[in-house]
Amino acid sequence: MAADNNKPQILSTEVVAQSRLFKIESLDLRFSNGVERTYERMKPSGRHAVLVVPVTAEGDLLLVREYAAGTDRYELGFPKGLIDPGESAVEAANRELKEEIGFGANTLTPLKEVVLAPSYFSSKMTLFLAQGLYPEQLEGDEPEPLELVRWPVNQGEELINHLDFAEARSITALFLALKQLAD
Repeated sequence: MAADNNKPQILSTEVVAQSRLFKIESLDLRFSNGVERTYERMKPSGRHAVLVVPVTAEGDLLLVREYAAGTDRYELGFPKGLIDPGESAVEAANRELKEEIGFGANTLTPLKEVVLAPSYFSSKMTLFLAQGLYPEQLEGDEPEPLELVRWPVNQGEELINHLDFAEARSITALFLALKQLAD
């Protein structure tokens, strides 16, 4: 495994494409062995995200069914969203719970910080287990109401086979939450 001090040298960067939401950046790199390559990545925004696995006192996982433009279908997953400027990951997790499922959490346990496709993205997402839920609703930014789905935590592994539950970050969070709950 290469140490950080052997990272490739960034020779130049240039934004090569841009939309309202994304910027694609081209990087010219020189590796420690002298080889030079050009890579492309999503330009880092500096904003990270959270994903929360809420578990009720009755032993239910709370999920949301939400339209996903990337797959052009409704996906089943856990509440998630960006961390707002000046907000901690814990504050963002609690806010997202209130916006998406109408509950806050007395206890938010960090499970793991994950990245998605690190060759192309720098964004990090902190996964949380939420317990001690209490009702509290905040206005969210979703274009339509989200469907709340309850799933028995003791059938959590069966959720993996559900057709609509396919997002890798939600699957990862589920496994980590089930492990945490079993300990």
